[in-house]
Amino acid sequence: MLALTGQARRWELKKIRLRLFSAAARLVTTGRRRILRLARHWPWTYLITKASTRLQTLPNPG
Repeated sequence: MLALTGQARRWELKKIRLRLFSAAARLVTTGRRRILRLARHWPWTYLITKASTRLQTLPNPG
């Protein structure tokens, strides 16, 4: 909920879980990194990428 903005922030928990965890994606391992590649045609790809970048920009609480 912290990373979502706009209309998505008011979604119920079941709707968020359905849309975020049913995304068409592929986990790719290269060297020591793991990359999550989301499908461009998926309706909520932009929402997931915006939420992850917003979480990365938050300050470290520790």
